[in-house]
Amino acid sequence: MRFNADPPTAAEALLLDCCGSRRWAERVAAHRPYPTLDALLAAADEAGYDLSGPDLDEALSRETSALPHPDAPPAARTALGAALAAYESSFGHAFVISLDGVPAGERLDQVLAGIRSRLCNEREEERVIAAEELRRLARTRLTRSIAAR
Repeated sequence: MRFNADPPTAAEALLLDCCGSRRWAERVAAHRPYPTLDALLAAADEAGYDLSGPDLDEALSRETSALPHPDAPPAARTALGAALAAYESSFGHAFVISLDGVPAGERLDQVLAGIRSRLCNEREEERVIAAEELRRLARTRLTRSIAAR
């Protein structure tokens, strides 16, 4: 795996594109070499579960809420924009959701349903859910980044 041979700064940069916590990226990079992609993903998951409050805040601050495809109907773009604004106003960070395995045609509905169901969460409950979604996103992004090299 080429990732194992990258200089520390390059490895950390790749990891920061997957999860915006500098501590997470440093920790995962520091434990190289990884014998397999599965071992790397397991280490990334473990580091994700160990994120402190400030580390999670840092990672969430670097996320952006997904916008609908430009070809989406105007009503869908308006509904999603309003839902994202309400979420960000309530929780102070972008809405994060892993859509891994969700067909492209169902993603907008999944995002809207996710926002609607999570808007009623208490702040701490939502942080737990957002942290789990961030771990799932990091895993998907890391898999894609390693495969693309």
